Amino acid sequence: MVTKGRVEGKVVLVTGAAHGLGKADAEALSREGARVIVADIDEGEAQRVADTLPAAMALRLDVTCEAQWQAALEAIMEAHGRLDALVNNAGIAVFETVEQSSLEAFRRVMAVSAEGTFLGCKTCLPALAASGAGSIVNIASVAAIRGNPAVFAYSAAKGAILSMTRSLIVHCQQQDYPVRANVVLPGSHDTQMVREAYRFAPSELREAAQKHEGRPEHVADLALFLVSDESIRLNGAEIVIDNGRSVK
Repeated sequence: MVTKGRVEGKVVLVTGAAHGLGKADAEALSREGARVIVADIDEGEAQRVADTLPAAMALRLDVTCEAQWQAALEAIMEAHGRLDALVNNAGIAVFETVEQSSLEAFRRVMAVSAEGTFLGCKTCLPALAASGAGSIVNIASVAAIRGNPAVFAYSAAKGAILSMTRSLIVHCQQQDYPVRANVVLPGSHDTQMVREAYRFAPSELREAAQKHEGRPEHVADLALFLVSDESIRLNGAEIVIDNGRSVK
């Protein structure tokens, strides 16, 4: 039975939370009682989002910078004394094929999406374990499991998130850490990144994607479930949310 206050009192850090899916995640978690940390490199917009949510705080966080991750965790522990969940949402896309992509662009996408997820897991794991029932939600993409030539680096980064999460889970089990981790693989949802991607897609692919397109709130509802104790036995799930498009 689903009730209100599904994550009441939980302290949850959401990265890339100033816009798009991350913003929707922060709003859904806050609505259900979480004390949300709205983290983003866009500090001004992160603060504006936090100002609309009860018991939320904003942090500037460049997810590629280990020192900023450490500072963020220190600020969270000072403010709340605990961290119950981490939603690694931050990511960027460059719309280039393997032949078009420069090494610089590839490394930048990998740094934000893959290295950012790594640093989040590494930095926050001790605090999540100390909470007694930590949850990590890593946001990947259907691009990790479907061939999409237009986002070569993005696909590689999101694929890395799947492998990192599997390794992380086994590590936590071997260390007897009470932390579980799951991956969300969204398809097309109505965000600025997706709208930008449509500019580079052939018309038939764009029309197919739009036919199955969802709202950011759909992904946020799944992230909320994975943070909540309703999913306490879910560990290692890789959940595609694309209205069935990836199975065709």
